Amino acid sequence: MLAPLLTSAPAMVPMLLPSWFDPAHLIHALGNNALWGVAVMLFIECAIFPVLPGDSLLFTVGMFVAMTPPSITIGGMGKFTTYLVVCVFMSFFAVLGNLAGYYVGKFISPWLFKPRNGLMGRIFSQQHLQQAHDFFERYGSKALVLGRFVPFVRTFVTMVAGAAGMKLHHFISWTAVGGVIWVFGVTLLGYLLGNVSFVGNNIDLILVVIIVVSVLPMVVEYLRTKRKNQAEAAAEAQ
Repeated sequence: MLAPLLTSAPAMVPMLLPSWFDPAHLIHALGNNALWGVAVMLFIECAIFPVLPGDSLLFTVGMFVAMTPPSITIGGMGKFTTYLVVCVFMSFFAVLGNLAGYYVGKFISPWLFKPRNGLMGRIFSQQHLQQAHDFFERYGSKALVLGRFVPFVRTFVTMVAGAAGMKLHHFISWTAVGGVIWVFGVTLLGYLLGNVSFVGNNIDLILVVIIVVSVLPMVVEYLRTKRKNQAEAAAEAQ
């Protein structure tokens, strides 16, 4: 049975989050149900509610596990074993949340993208839906893995994947890969670097910068392909 025991720990308020979303305070408030509470918050954030502190929450969990004595413990397990078990548990709920988000997108897309006049009709058009489908056919695996590390993107990318009709088995495979890397990686950062104040106070910003650099080649390739298609279309028109 997972039963985290919390003691005092320093507050860690990431610069991109309001003070009342301090993950340390959230974990303390959950008491003996902290790990279950963290898992539920990860599920909700990955499914439909992107403003919850996913990255900083994982980082704080890693920091708490690494403390002496640990603020989050499971039975008589050592710190690193506790880290592994906690990460497996949280990964399951993160992936489950993305699966829920996928089905939310799948079920609302017929209503959202139905033909209509006005601004809504121009934004949520069948053309944009087809473009989203084409994007996920080509870049879906990268988007699901890299997008997992960007706040808000990790919530909406799964909804768009569902709306665009991305194949379920392909979606599950890559969202699981992204979820495991995200949970284990960010929690490990907290486990190893939680006592470094600059890292702890800027974890959201650091993760965004890393992913922006990682995603640049995909953006460049997309823009190059788009220009090439436009040039070919113009040549055919002439």
